[in-house]
Amino acid sequence: MANRDYVKRGRGGSSRKPTKKQSSSRRKPWRSGLLAILLVSIFGYGLYVLSNDPEPPAPVVEPVKPRPKPKPQAKLPPPPEEEWDYVESLPNREVEVKAKEQVVSEIPYIMQCGAYKTAQQAETRKLDIAFQGISSKIRKKEDSSWYRVVLGPYKFKRDAERDKHKLQRAKIEPCAIWKEAQ
Repeated sequence: MANRDYVKRGRGGSSRKPTKKQSSSRRKPWRSGLLAILLVSIFGYGLYVLSNDPEPPAPVVEPVKPRPKPKPQAKLPPPPEEEWDYVESLPNREVEVKAKEQVVSEIPYIMQCGAYKTAQQAETRKLDIAFQGISSKIRKKEDSSWYRVVLGPYKFKRDAERDKHKLQRAKIEPCAIWKEAQ
């Protein structure tokens, strides 16, 4: 069997005559143009008809008839007596609230907001905390290569919690509170 080279053959369809589909697409532009002109003229006629509408008739006003005088009503009965005495007693009553005394800890509280391998990372966290109006320190232990960002010392745990919540609202997390080791 002889080898044939199909690539050199080409498509062979370049000398064909146009089919009916191709010739019918040539007629469509004038039809669609005629349709567009027809729709625009109908729309314009509709606007013309609406603008020439007669005004609606004026509403008929009927004369106002005088109203008859209302009959005198009987006097209202007196309000019922209160069964409860809290209405008079509440304004005179005082409520005493005793707050717990805050215990001052012998060992102050500290808050750590991160431990980092590089001093640059610790400085970045310290700046983030400083933008919230809270001062912090960077501590490095001799036996460790970690840089800790520490806030405090605080006398009361409540003060540390308040700063922790302020940092949480600024999306600076995690921060841990504990008693400072001496």
